[in-house]
Amino acid sequence: MTNHKEKGQYGYRDDHRKVQLAKVLFGAAMILIQAGARNFTDNEAAKNILTVMAVLSVLPTANAASPLLASWKYKTPSRDFYERVKRREEKGLLLYDLIVTSKEQIIPIDAVLIHQTGVFAYVKDHKTGEKKAEAYLNHMFKAKGLDPCVKVIKDEQLFLKRLDTLKPIPESEDDGSVDYGARLLKSLSM
Repeated sequence: MTNHKEKGQYGYRDDHRKVQLAKVLFGAAMILIQAGARNFTDNEAAKNILTVMAVLSVLPTANAASPLLASWKYKTPSRDFYERVKRREEKGLLLYDLIVTSKEQIIPIDAVLIHQTGVFAYVKDHKTGEKKAEAYLNHMFKAKGLDPCVKVIKDEQLFLKRLDTLKPIPESEDDGSVDYGARLLKSLSM
């Protein structure tokens, strides 16, 4: 039994890529086997069944390939980055390796800290538009009844400094919004 990473855990992107790749390779192999098996029978009914099976195998394989292709270039950040961010985990709830998709862009969130005063996301990808990403994430938070206070930061040092300014949330002040925000971000991520 393997130990797969869950959404939000460090290493999820690389682990997810391996799982999706295995699914795509298995699906492709099944398609080829079913199509090739047609050559080993003279029965027309069996040939038709094998053809239908191969055609029906294409859809689940394509469903596994689509997110794999969309997220292929987004790898898990370095272990050093993880260690630098992890030191701030007492400040709020930290998630890693999320890939949120909107109609306009893919938002590869390397790390995000969910705090009662806001959500602070670090995105290293230079192609990601900060304002569009913030607008989309704030819209989604507002639609789910949360305060729209998401800030996307593309500079690592600025991100870490921002986290350093936050005060830890006392358990007595926890209103559940941090966990709810984390569940929302995970649900938006592929």
